[in-house]
Amino acid sequence: MLKDSILIYKNQLKNIKKEHEENKNYYFKQKGRKEQLLEHRSKLEKTLQRCIDNLELLEKVRILLGRVSEFAREQARVQIESLVTNCLQFIFDTNLEFGIEINEVRGRAEAEFFVISNYTGQVIKTKPQDARGGGVIDIISLAIRIAMLECSDEEIKGPVILDEPAKHVSDEYIVQVSEFLKQVALMFKRQVIMVTHNKHLREMADRWYKVEMIDGISIVETDEVQM
Repeated sequence: MLKDSILIYKNQLKNIKKEHEENKNYYFKQKGRKEQLLEHRSKLEKTLQRCIDNLELLEKVRILLGRVSEFAREQARVQIESLVTNCLQFIFDTNLEFGIEINEVRGRAEAEFFVISNYTGQVIKTKPQDARGGGVIDIISLAIRIAMLECSDEEIKGPVILDEPAKHVSDEYIVQVSEFLKQVALMFKRQVIMVTHNKHLREMADRWYKVEMIDGISIVETDEVQM
């Protein structure tokens, strides 16, 4: 009876030791896993902090670039407004000005053009298509092309090529248009090449070519000799 009890206790003790050893192994295994997880968490926290720092830096860069972009837009706006206004006043009269309004629309900058008239103290602001008909639009379009060409960050060489640049301008102002184009050529040192049906613009050229079809044959006439 006593031997049986001793044997039972021995078996129980053996099982307890075995269970203890298993639990100890499990503990050390979980402890090692915990340390790995803690180390991984530490790395993730450092990565997160770097990302936060980068986001703060990128936000500062975005603000800086936005301010630079606004400054560049403002500089371009002033230059284009000045050139187009000078063009309008040279060709039409001194009561006309050209204005540009830049607004943010859905995160993008959009520009609207206006013609501002000042007669006897009364200021009238209209869109180009509503100001004195197509002649004003022709001149604004011409002046903006030249302004964009000259205000570009990259130097753009070569001639100014125009196709019917003042087809809606009346004869009353066409001489001023021709003189303006002459001044553009001299000021910006660019050759002006254009196609036109207007004899006043033709006569202002240093050299012109007239192409006329007679009996299905193109006859080219120049200011020098007929070809």
